[in-house]
Amino acid sequence: MKIFCFWGILYFFRLSAFIRCFDTFDSQVFNMNNPINQIFIKRAFKNAAFLLICCFATRIANGQTTSDWLIKPLKIKAQVIVDRDQKNITLYNGLVKRVFRIKPNVASVDYENLSNGQQLLRAIKPEASVTIDGRSYNVGGLYGQTENAYLQADSINKYQAHEDDFYLRNYTISDLHPYIEWKPVGWSMGNKQASGKTLTFSYNSNLSSLKDICVNVNYELFDGIPLIVKSVTIENKSRHSIKLGRTTNEILALVEEESAVVGSPEQMKKQHGIYVETNYAFNNAMRYDLSDQTTHWLADSAYTSQVNYNYQTPCLLEIYPEKVTGVVLNPGESFRSVRTHELLMDSYDRERRGLAIRTMYRTVAPWTTENPIFMHLVSRTDDEVYRAIDQCAATGYEALILSFGSNCDMEDTSATNIARWKTITGYAHSKGIKIGGYSLFSSRRISDEDDVIDPKTGKPDAAAFFGNAPCLGSKWGLAYIAKLKMFIANTGFDIFENDGPYPGDVCASTVHPGHTGLEDSQWKQMELQKGLYRWCREQGVYVNAPDWYFLDGSNKIGIGYREVNFSLPRQDQKILNRQNIYDGLWEKTPAMSWGFVPLTKYQGGSADAVLEPLSEHLEDYTQLMMQYYGAGVQACYRGPRLYDTEKTRIEVRKVISWYKKYRTLLNSDVIHLRRADGRDWDGIMHVNPTLKTKGMVMLYNPLKEKITRTIQLPLYYTGLSSKALIKEKDGIASSYVLGRDYSVKLHFTLQPGAYTWFVIE
Repeated sequence: MKIFCFWGILYFFRLSAFIRCFDTFDSQVFNMNNPINQIFIKRAFKNAAFLLICCFATRIANGQTTSDWLIKPLKIKAQVIVDRDQKNITLYNGLVKRVFRIKPNVASVDYENLSNGQQLLRAIKPEASVTIDGRSYNVGGLYGQTENAYLQADSINKYQAHEDDFYLRNYTISDLHPYIEWKPVGWSMGNKQASGKTLTFSYNSNLSSLKDICVNVNYELFDGIPLIVKSVTIENKSRHSIKLGRTTNEILALVEEESAVVGSPEQMKKQHGIYVETNYAFNNAMRYDLSDQTTHWLADSAYTSQVNYNYQTPCLLEIYPEKVTGVVLNPGESFRSVRTHELLMDSYDRERRGLAIRTMYRTVAPWTTENPIFMHLVSRTDDEVYRAIDQCAATGYEALILSFGSNCDMEDTSATNIARWKTITGYAHSKGIKIGGYSLFSSRRISDEDDVIDPKTGKPDAAAFFGNAPCLGSKWGLAYIAKLKMFIANTGFDIFENDGPYPGDVCASTVHPGHTGLEDSQWKQMELQKGLYRWCREQGVYVNAPDWYFLDGSNKIGIGYREVNFSLPRQDQKILNRQNIYDGLWEKTPAMSWGFVPLTKYQGGSADAVLEPLSEHLEDYTQLMMQYYGAGVQACYRGPRLYDTEKTRIEVRKVISWYKKYRTLLNSDVIHLRRADGRDWDGIMHVNPTLKTKGMVMLYNPLKEKITRTIQLPLYYTGLSSKALIKEKDGIASSYVLGRDYSVKLHFTLQPGAYTWFVIE
């Protein structure tokens, strides 16, 4: 590469000499028809082209990219590069580089964000750790580093392995295999599974007690995104059972985010150069960071040169589920750890970080891009179901969900009930409508034998997350899952709405068939819940669940709202809904969220809170639909019907037709403009640089007077760089020149309580 650079500089001077010829150009002296001059021109342009190639090659060699991966996908594919001397293996995709030294054992020695050149590692740690029959063992790792503030490449050759650690037996490289064999059904942003490479290190132990235990550490590197997914698989090939305690599938000694002389790990900032998410999260927060059960930022006692006097800097990242302390692994069985998603960040900007996380979801969980237009039906009779199906077909809706309180019981697997709903499903499908039902798992009492057992009292006390709750590993819980699968498979239901999915309750029962005791109760119940959702997606069944199971098959979660707010006046609901939309779409994509529009009385409230009769509140009904569809968010339109008059039907269909016209754009990323506060305009903007129409701005006026405003519109993430054509609704487009910050000044006028949209090309 240095040779390329040398010749690039040489040709630069030759090109400069050619350019200077034009400064003293004389048509008599420098005749363009002169053959000698023509040869000179050709050589000069060849030199210029070669110079550009050299510059590009130099940037690639330095790990630099020429474009923003969030705007223009990088064409470099994921690679696993093995050095000639067989000492190092590198994961590389142009955005992230992770290097492993594999002799005398495996250790991560380089972890770099190539977008900004940030080095994340400061020290070597084991690649994983496992506790087997009460004793902890390191998997991989090298020893001998004395200074833990930084890691120098020339010192690594001196480090040694430890004889009691699991050692590298071999490694394999393969194409990335989908975690879930997703069966796409209906509209989605794309039905393509992610591509990339998988590197697996297989380890054994020199200890006789562990000679038939194999530990596989897997690294999945994705194309086009700075993301690595890490997991551990433990295989028991012995003739006896073993008991797994804590399995830590990632240990990283990361560069500290800040240096503080005093302070605890809880008080200091964590590493913002890496975002970590696993598929082990619950508690109904409807946000991952509050649902996470596995991320632990710890102090590193080996880091003795840190600034903190008490060695409390939170710079050691470990990933493990806290309450999983005893899983029995019988001969021939395998244990698969949580999946740790490591997404490298190049900015502190909240919007940019959110865009990166949303891109991760679309990459690793493409089923979350499905977004059917559905109604939440409240029905008492089958005739009402048939009528709702007809109304969905007449307005352009695509799906019907039998809401809570309806006449559908998915736990009733009698032949009569199965046949009844199979007939209704057939009718829905004949109209082009998908159909599904609601089922509640948690926050209900079943029996003393089947409920969660409190480890303190040994009784089914109200100690669960929702008070009383069944154990998913009890006889009732196992039968519940079997009944749901049977009902869905035999009726042909397309959608499953699971309220109160497993929320993380531990259970001290020793007689429940789905777990052995307290130590494995959380793990086994979590696996049962995730297994149900994975089964649904592989059958083409859409899943609504108000908890964070996205990475194991669920499609949608609540956007985040307080249900009692839907008893407030409609004018309040409009503003509150826009606040919920604004707040709920920082990390989630529009398709990952549902909102709520109660068509009938819900959680109390007076006449000014409800939309029925729909024809009498058509203006409010339309705006509530436009707010949600304009954000790309499907709301639960809960009630017995979608329209009551022909005028209402036409208005609903008009909104749905508008949404379908811009559907791909409205399901694209959201840029936050101004949060609703009832004092001035508010709005959001959708962006998608891959489309002809690059963006759409949704603007609202909550005031009782007309407003005229000029706002700064940030167009960087539209992919436009110099000029934009912007038009209001179906009006005439005006040309705007982008400023150096990729923004334009947009002028608009809104009538009292009105809304509008602008299209950007």
